[in-house]
Amino acid sequence: MLERTLGSDGYEVIAAADGGQALAAVEREAPDLVILDVRMPGLDGLSVCRRLREGGLVAPILLLTARDAVADRVAGLDAGADDYLVKPFAVEELSARLRALVRRGQPGAERLAYADLVLDLARRVVTRGGREIALTGRESALLELLMRNPRNVVTRESALTLVWDDGAVANVVDRYVGHLRRKLGDPPLIQTVRGVGFTLGR
Repeated sequence: MLERTLGSDGYEVIAAADGGQALAAVEREAPDLVILDVRMPGLDGLSVCRRLREGGLVAPILLLTARDAVADRVAGLDAGADDYLVKPFAVEELSARLRALVRRGQPGAERLAYADLVLDLARRVVTRGGREIALTGRESALLELLMRNPRNVVTRESALTLVWDDGAVANVVDRYVGHLRRKLGDPPLIQTVRGVGFTLGR
């Protein structure tokens, strides 16, 4: 029913029968938005949501569930979901929430996310696991560069050009990555690619 409804609204829909298929479909298709039922067969929706965020997915995620307790909603958001809709729901409400999430996930959006790390671009505020982290302007700009290229190598040269306008020596990037690692805490998110640069995630 949901697949037909979304299709009639103009969305290109790829359905998955269980959690394992959902993970494979997201890896294969790189969707603009993901809808997960909390009670999917196999891996449940919360587990799939966590794995997608740990894998670097930044697309919005909407959870569907019959559970409406505050603790359940908190668990969904803590798992990395962007929104939470309780069943039964009106199709009009679902459509409105999807439109809002798609707008949020488009290029130029106000928010970048990787795993439990979130960068609010408008306010230049960084949080990890809900904890706000104070960054300098350069640290924030370097983190934004890494978050816009998750799991891809950002070379020292490109960081110097984009963050420092070629106005610094190469080892300044290493120093600022060190600052970011200390401030972001464990488990570490920024990996060193020896002799080349850095990557957010593996």
